[in-house]
Amino acid sequence: MSKFYYNEEQESYDAIVVGTGISGGWAAKELCENGLKTLVLERGRMVKHRDDYETANMDPWDFPNGGQPTQEMVAKQEKQNRTGYTTNAASHMWFVNDLEHPYNETKRFDWMRGYHVGGRSLQWGRHSYRWSDIDFKANANDGHGVDWPVRYRDIAPWYDKVESYIGVTGEMLGLPQLPDGQFEPALELNCLEQHVREKVAENFDGRVMTSGRVAHINSDKQFDGDGRTRCQYRNRCIRGCPFGAYFSSLSSTLPAAEATGNMTMRVDSIVHEVMYDPDTKKATGVKVIDRLTKETFEFKAKVVFLCASAVASTSILMQSKSDRFPNGMGNDSDQLGRNIMDHHLGVGASGKFDGFGDKYYSGRRPGGIYLPRFRNLGGESNRADYKRGFGYQGGAGRGNWEESVAELSHGAELKEAILKPGGWTFGMGGFGEVLPYEDNRFTLDYDKLDQWGLPTVTFDAEFKDNELNMRKDMMQSAVDMLTAAGMRDVEPFDRETALGLGIHEMGTARMGRNRRTSVLDGNNALHDVQNVYVTDGSFMTSASCVNPSLTYMAFTARAANHAAQELKKGNI
Repeated sequence: MSKFYYNEEQESYDAIVVGTGISGGWAAKELCENGLKTLVLERGRMVKHRDDYETANMDPWDFPNGGQPTQEMVAKQEKQNRTGYTTNAASHMWFVNDLEHPYNETKRFDWMRGYHVGGRSLQWGRHSYRWSDIDFKANANDGHGVDWPVRYRDIAPWYDKVESYIGVTGEMLGLPQLPDGQFEPALELNCLEQHVREKVAENFDGRVMTSGRVAHINSDKQFDGDGRTRCQYRNRCIRGCPFGAYFSSLSSTLPAAEATGNMTMRVDSIVHEVMYDPDTKKATGVKVIDRLTKETFEFKAKVVFLCASAVASTSILMQSKSDRFPNGMGNDSDQLGRNIMDHHLGVGASGKFDGFGDKYYSGRRPGGIYLPRFRNLGGESNRADYKRGFGYQGGAGRGNWEESVAELSHGAELKEAILKPGGWTFGMGGFGEVLPYEDNRFTLDYDKLDQWGLPTVTFDAEFKDNELNMRKDMMQSAVDMLTAAGMRDVEPFDRETALGLGIHEMGTARMGRNRRTSVLDGNNALHDVQNVYVTDGSFMTSASCVNPSLTYMAFTARAANHAAQELKKGNI
C-alpha cells in the first residue's frame, strides 16, 4: 500500500477526494473504477496496512503499567481521554494530540479524531445496520428537521453492494425497522446470551435479541482487498487488524482504487478551501496546506468529494468564501454547522446470573448482542414522552481470577480458585436517537487560529428533553429485561455523557428537498454547486438509532457513481 504515496502529482484531475476513511475510501474506489483519474488527499500521516499496526500482536504484559495511560499521554489527549478507552497504550496513537489540534466548547463536545491514512475506519466499532423507511420518513412524519429526499428503495441496492464487498455478519430477522441484508454467518451467541434472548422473546412482544451485525469476515469467502481473511477472534480490532478481517479502507477500498492505476494519494495535505468559478458556477478544485512544511498548493478537478468527517468537511465549506458565497460555499440556507447529531449512550443495566457454571466459551468474539428498536413503531409501542427510539448493544461473559483476590483466599484454596472461571454477568447499554436541532451547532473562531493559520471549531450543542426522557426508558427497559431473564443484583446505570461521545457526528450539511432549508440534494451534491459532493456524516438529515457507517458507505458509492455518470454526460 505504500507505493501510491509516490505516484507523480499533476495539476489537474478528473476528481479529488478529501479524506481516506470510511467514506473517502469508497469514493476513491468507485471513482477510480469508473475510470476517473483521482487525487486522494489525507491531512494526516501515511499508515501502511499491517506494517504500522505496532501494537496488534502485543499481550497485556507487554505494555508498561498494564496498558494504562501515563500522565503525559493524558495531558496530550485530555479530551480524547473522555471516552475511557482511546488513550490506553494499545490505541492512543490512532487519536490526535489535543494540544496540536485544539477546539473550543461552549458546551461539552467529545470530538474524537484520527488523522492518518484510513482515518477512523481503523478504529471504528464495526456495527453495521441498515436504515429502514421508518427512519427515512421519520422527519416528515413527526415534524422534526426536514424530509429526507430519498427513501429506502433508493438506497437498498447500494446497501447490497457495500455489504457484499465489506462482509457483514448477521442473521435474517424480517423486521421492518431493521432490514435484512447480504450477510456473512452470524457470530454465535454464548449460552447466557441465548438464554436472555429466549426470555426476552417470551416476556416482551416485539423485542428480538440477535447477534450484532458487524463488518467482519466470518467465512472462507474471498473478499477483495489486501489479503483479507476471516476473523481470528482476537478482539484487538482497535489496534489495526493485520488479517484485514474487519473492514477498513486501508485493507479494502484503497487497495481497490490503487489497483485501477487511476489513484494518486497525497498525505500531510490539509484541505481548507474549495475553489469556485462564478462564471461556470462550479468548483474548480481545492486549496491545500502541507502539514509539515506549511507550503500552499492548489489542485484542480472536475468534481470534488468531501469525505473528511462531518465537522471537518463542513468546516472546509464554511471557509470556502467568495462573492457568491460570503457565508461559505452552499450556505444560502444558513444550515452549515447546524443540526449536529450523535447517538446518546452510557445508559442501561447489568446483572449477575447463577447458572451455566459448567459452560464457557472460546475466543474473544469481536461483537456482542444487538436488540433492535421496539419503541414508537405503532400501536402499544408508541410513547407520549419522547419521539423516535433506541436499540441495545452488550453481551455476557464470565469473570476471571481477579474475583478470587477479593475473597482473600490463600494457599491451596487460592490456587484452586484461580483455575476456575468467575461468575456470569450480562450488560446491555442503549444507543438512542438524537433529534436534529438547528441550535445544536458549531461555528468557526477566527480569533483562535491553529498552527496552520486556520480557524478553530467551537461547539455549542447539547442533549434536550427528548433525549433525556428517552434515557429514562432506556434504563428501565434494560432493568425489566434482565430481571425477566432471571438476573440477580440488577444495577441500572446512567453515566455522564455529552454529544460526540458516540463518535457518530452527523448533520452540519444536511440533505433536503429544498435549497432554502438544506445544503445538499438527494445525490449528496451541493444544491448550488453541482460538482461538489459531501458523503460523510455531514449529509445526514436525521440520526436513526443505529450505527451510521454502513449508511455513509452506501450513500458514498451511490454518489460516486452518480458523479461519474454526470461527468460522462457533460452535466458537471
